[in-house]
Amino acid sequence: MNKIPVGVLGASGYAGRELCALIQSHPQLTLAFATANEQRGATARVGGRDVTYLATEDAPLSAAHLVFSALPHGASRQWVSAAREAGARVVDLSSDLRPGNGCEGPPYGLTELARDRIRTADVVANPGCYPTSVLFALAPAVDAGIVAPGSVIHVSSASGVSGAGNSPKRELLFAEVAQDFRAYSIGNTHRHLNEMRATLTTWGADADLVFTPHLLPVSRGILSTITIELTAPIADPMGLWRTAFEGEPFLEISSEPPALRDVVHRNVVRVSVTPLNSVRRPSLLILSAIDNLMKGAAGQALQNANVMLGLEETQGLPT
Repeated sequence: MNKIPVGVLGASGYAGRELCALIQSHPQLTLAFATANEQRGATARVGGRDVTYLATEDAPLSAAHLVFSALPHGASRQWVSAAREAGARVVDLSSDLRPGNGCEGPPYGLTELARDRIRTADVVANPGCYPTSVLFALAPAVDAGIVAPGSVIHVSSASGVSGAGNSPKRELLFAEVAQDFRAYSIGNTHRHLNEMRATLTTWGADADLVFTPHLLPVSRGILSTITIELTAPIADPMGLWRTAFEGEPFLEISSEPPALRDVVHRNVVRVSVTPLNSVRRPSLLILSAIDNLMKGAAGQALQNANVMLGLEETQGLPT
């Protein structure tokens, strides 16, 4: 079988390495190149095979049918343009092309919610990890119009340290993170708020969003705790999510609160929904768990690529 060549820009980061490993095991893709400027010329063992990193400027972009850009935020946009000029389609994992960041053109790659646009797109903006955990959890409620107008959606999310990237940082040393748990980017200032707000606005939600991220002393995974006020009580809230997620292999509704062990190394969003007691207004508690490097980054990027290339959407992805 002739495999489709794809390339990865920024392949030495956590998301880039995860992508390379997924591509290596994909039945219909082959890794044409992988770049890492600081490690140019170095060889790494990824996905059970040796990968030799090139400098980004040396990447043979025209050799790939599709390019994944896992370059840093702010540096990716120019290489997306270069890949397009070379004839490759692109999935961009940076924030450069996401909604709310000054570029509203490419489809926003929440795959299950945007398949038709993704299928024909030349460039797809892959969502951030926190927004993936939050927006999939909220989508059924917003679509059904049950979020109380003018209310506040409260989100508290906890992420493993791989979400901060692999650049050396003192505050991410093992001795600093172990046996600790702390909030960061407090005051509703996290950079992912832009894309979450912009997406909710596009969906027609009339609600403020208060988002507080936390750092977990684990390597990977995100657990988001979300509360929403309702227009009226709902007899069977889980039924709404079950209907919305029906037939989707990567979207799971659970009667039990999801845990990180349910999702790590899997390309899934796992959600539970519970009515809240002892509150003046009818409200729901939504819990959402993902692997930040899989459905929150590399896995969703590959899922989008499968759709763009006309392949089976689940190919090469662990469920």
